Amino acid sequence: MKSLRIGTRDSQLAVWQATTVQNLLKEKGVDSELVYIKSEGDLDTVTPLYELGVQGIFTKSLDAALLAGRIDLAVHSMKDVPTQLARGIKEAAVLERASYKDLFVYKGDISLLTEELNYKNHQWLQNNSSFTIHHSPLPTHHSPFTIATSSIRRKAQWLNRYPNHQVENLRGNVNTRLRKLEESNWQGAIFAAAGLERINLRPQNSIELDWMLPAPAQGAIMVVCSENDEQAYEATHQLNHPITALCVKIERDFLSGLKGGCSTPVSGLAVMSYAQIVFKGNVCSNDGRETFSIEKTVDISEAEDLGKKAAMEILEQPSALKIVQDIRNAKA
Repeated sequence: MKSLRIGTRDSQLAVWQATTVQNLLKEKGVDSELVYIKSEGDLDTVTPLYELGVQGIFTKSLDAALLAGRIDLAVHSMKDVPTQLARGIKEAAVLERASYKDLFVYKGDISLLTEELNYKNHQWLQNNSSFTIHHSPLPTHHSPFTIATSSIRRKAQWLNRYPNHQVENLRGNVNTRLRKLEESNWQGAIFAAAGLERINLRPQNSIELDWMLPAPAQGAIMVVCSENDEQAYEATHQLNHPITALCVKIERDFLSGLKGGCSTPVSGLAVMSYAQIVFKGNVCSNDGRETFSIEKTVDISEAEDLGKKAAMEILEQPSALKIVQDIRNAKA
């Protein structure tokens, strides 16, 4: 069998993920090498064509290299992958999921967070997650408490819980964002726990946001290959983790059903509990003032369409439908 070429971005986290796939393939007796894809500039011979006009900001360069035959596999953080893959590309494997949680990295003494965040004795005391429509009150004043995130989903959920806080934009890879936080006057920033933990960068001054629903497929790694490359598919599919694959499919079906993408305030989490799948999802208005949540539990034998059904139930509620329509209009 030929040595497989694994495409990866050159950030520390992306290389860690690709190396993990490489090592897992080696355990299965499959040789491979890493191919670093630095930019889109030299990949203009093939343009991935996505249905619905959606292109993955963090995945299209690797997809283009895959379609052009420069690599055999591409490794992605699955939450960044469009729910509709580029034509000519298929899912080869989903690795066992790491932590799906969001993480608040704070600055200063943790006791300073008690008043602003209502976090005491390692617990979040306030809980707005009632799995119904929730209206956050208009702030009567703006707090100087400022956090940072580039995620609309995280921003919306944070403002729904803390409507008087300020939220600044934070871009860049994990290392860059940690450095920007350190150099800023922000009180903290939100990160994916898996991203920090995988490369041993989780600071001691961090708290898991147990009340914040994650992005669909957060914490999961997806490997894709060309639709007509059966050799690469068969070799890589050995790494597939069926329970993770089912759970993230449910979450991504929920996102797709609401016509959302990685830049919309839609959250979803499916977990296995004994022989059942428990799904929680929500959609927030962009400003965080309104959120509609849903929770469903079904037997695993009936879970295949759970994400689609949850999305349909949300769209049947006039108040929730209005949130979704407002999001779509804002993106138009």
